[in-house]
Amino acid sequence: MTTGAVSSPANWANVALPPRSSRPLIGELRARHLLDDGRYAGHFVQYHVKRGQGPARIRRELKEAGVEANFIDEALGSVSDWAEIARQVRRRRFGAKAPASWPEKGRQARFLQYRGFTNDHIRSALGPDFDPDS
Repeated sequence: MTTGAVSSPANWANVALPPRSSRPLIGELRARHLLDDGRYAGHFVQYHVKRGQGPARIRRELKEAGVEANFIDEALGSVSDWAEIARQVRRRRFGAKAPASWPEKGRQARFLQYRGFTNDHIRSALGPDFDPDS
């Protein structure tokens, strides 16, 4: 077996099967809709949203897994409100009380950025007076 990631259907052709026997098998699985990058991306996004991860991180991981950009965009577009997810993640980690000091806001902003949320999502989660760009 190869050492690379094979979790994505896009990478399954790279497993240690003889090349002549794996390509028809993968083609047949795709034709029967048993192997579907779009479905994989959708499940991946839903799973990682439940884990509190943002769109930037999820996009990067799907891209690393070899999923095509159109499937990634479609799966990420299925999430209705990333800002609300960022607020929930912040509350779960730091509590309901909004951060009062700038150092605490910075700490929470770095946490959300690590999780893959954009500056707009972070601003929404920390309050309107916070600007992560400054």
